[in-house]
Amino acid sequence: MEAYTGFAAVYDIFMDNVPYEEWGVYIHDMLCKYGVKDGLVLDLGCGTGTMTEILAGYGYDMIGADNSEAMLEIAVEKRIESGHDILYLLQDMREFELYGTVRAVVSVCDSVNYVTEPKELEEVFRLVNNYLDPGGIFLFDFNTDYKYRETIGNCTIAEDRGECSFIWDNYYYEKERLNEYSLTLFIQEKNPDETHPDHMTQLYRKYKEIHYQRGYTLKEIRGLLENAGLVFEAAYDMDTKEKPSDMAGRICVIARESGKQPAKFARG
Repeated sequence: MEAYTGFAAVYDIFMDNVPYEEWGVYIHDMLCKYGVKDGLVLDLGCGTGTMTEILAGYGYDMIGADNSEAMLEIAVEKRIESGHDILYLLQDMREFELYGTVRAVVSVCDSVNYVTEPKELEEVFRLVNNYLDPGGIFLFDFNTDYKYRETIGNCTIAEDRGECSFIWDNYYYEKERLNEYSLTLFIQEKNPDETHPDHMTQLYRKYKEIHYQRGYTLKEIRGLLENAGLVFEAAYDMDTKEKPSDMAGRICVIARESGKQPAKFARG
């Protein structure tokens, strides 16, 4: 599970087509539907903190956890700008630790697909169940095996945004159910021109990163959740917000904590 490094600096630029605000409304509505209208919420695999900030804006007390130091540095800059009281933790989701339990855990932008071993993903789900309040909610999305096999796999995407450009090559290994994507980045750097001190040279530095994601089916995800002790509640196609078909590309799943007993307080 590789952490973003060079890509972190331009991640938000290239993700500007992701409807974060729309997703934020949907996630907030779903959390409220399942009884989580306030309280402590963990954003697992929070990246640069965009969704963490959106949920903080709804009044949740947010914690963000990610294994990329570079991404968290950007998240902290957003926190300074917004003034939200968000705790960020540099942690791998496969072995994250909290100081106590939370009312809900959310994980967006296919973060769980970066866990490429089913047993390790089951352990992630087990940790989520452990750190949820009794009856707490786990809401996350994932890219399906169908999406990698039929849409993303074996295609190349390239974009030029002026100050930065990228080439994104995808290779889908159907037997292993792994999507390898190779990112080649060209990021503009402004440096003083030695021959003309009043001018800045505009050079592009090249970065290359390789990441892997695993394609899962809803049946597999449900099995892993239940093996980890969570109760599967519902699943929705993130595009249609309806029951997902076999051709759904991104699915939102809601699961509930199981196994803990609510605290009992003595009456005076």
